[in-house]
Amino acid sequence: MNAVMQSAAGLPAFLLYFGLGLLLFVLFLAIYSAVTPYNEFKLIRDGNLAAAISLAGATLGFVLPLASAIAHSVSPIDMVLWGVIALVTQLVVYFVVSRVVPHFGEAISAGHVAPATLLASASVAVGVLNAAAMTY
Repeated sequence: MNAVMQSAAGLPAFLLYFGLGLLLFVLFLAIYSAVTPYNEFKLIRDGNLAAAISLAGATLGFVLPLASAIAHSVSPIDMVLWGVIALVTQLVVYFVVSRVVPHFGEAISAGHVAPATLLASASVAVGVLNAAAMTY
């Protein structure tokens, strides 16, 4: 019974970090979709595979360092700060890739998978590096 009580003692911290993580995730989706020149969610609902691939990569690229921030932070404020850094990092990845590929927004809207795959892989790669750098 004592072990159960000790485990349950961590529930408030879990709920706090998980809730903040979900809040940051929703914030990321809102900001990311606002800065892109296309509506990812509408395109995905319409069956656009390119939009799904690019958003999936960006999502993973954000959540990986967010998970690292949750695991390694010293406080909820520290976790939120590093979560915001992960968010900004993914926005930078989007802007760099969208500048490298001519007419990137139009390509995603048209369902071209190649630029979406490039963005997804760059997002995940940078996310993994970001997560590793947060292990200080």
